[in-house]
Amino acid sequence: MDTRRTEAYLRRIGAERPAHPDAAALRDLQLRHLRTVPFENLSIHLGEDIVLEEKPLLDKIVDGRRGGFCYELNGAFAVLLEALGYRVTRLQARVHTPDGRLGIPYDHLALRVVAPDPDDGVWLADVGFGDHSHYPLAIGERGDQEDPGGTFRIVEAADGDFDVLRDGKPQYRLDQRPCALADFEAGAWYHRTSPASHFTQSLVCSRLTDEGRITLSGRTLVTTVAGERTEEAVRGDAGVLAAYRDHFGITLDRVPEVSAG
Repeated sequence: MDTRRTEAYLRRIGAERPAHPDAAALRDLQLRHLRTVPFENLSIHLGEDIVLEEKPLLDKIVDGRRGGFCYELNGAFAVLLEALGYRVTRLQARVHTPDGRLGIPYDHLALRVVAPDPDDGVWLADVGFGDHSHYPLAIGERGDQEDPGGTFRIVEAADGDFDVLRDGKPQYRLDQRPCALADFEAGAWYHRTSPASHFTQSLVCSRLTDEGRITLSGRTLVTTVAGERTEEAVRGDAGVLAAYRDHFGITLDRVPEVSAG
């Protein structure tokens, strides 16, 4: 990514170029990303292609001012971090389902991030899991890690993997072997085509706010402030398009709808 595109990405998330690519800057970049770039699956329901390559991802998120799901968000964020001087390893994870099973391989993309100064530690950065940690997690820490998003813990799992827990509940199992972005093509294809994928079954657009979180789920606007949740029905196509524009900065020419098939 060249300097012009790097600066455009930083403007997109309201960040200055860090003086040093260190742990503090990484925390700031992740938080700003979560607050400005929404987690959304609208492309699936608009019939838009999802291409896991650097230029299309940056075109969509930086120039198009859109969001995406994990492969897109963390895929683009990795490129930004590398351009700023961090060493980034793309890792695949399987999401823990509510019934205790593990999802498909390459279910989720997360990032192992190392700053140039070894004293800055090794971090798990993730801007693509929706409602999750606000700040990167220390990969080597096995105790509780307090975060505005909850109490997180990283624990050892089978075969050298580890589980990421939030408030005692497993979120996903992370494989520590390095991956390339292209390795996630099958997972992305599954999530945008399979009737069993929750992404094909529902519409979501969500981002972190200063006070909590705001989510447009279909035609329902959900606002969470200091743990208090309120829901508001959004009326008419014009109202839905306005909600995408006003709350998420997304300008659409038509309302995405979940296919009945």
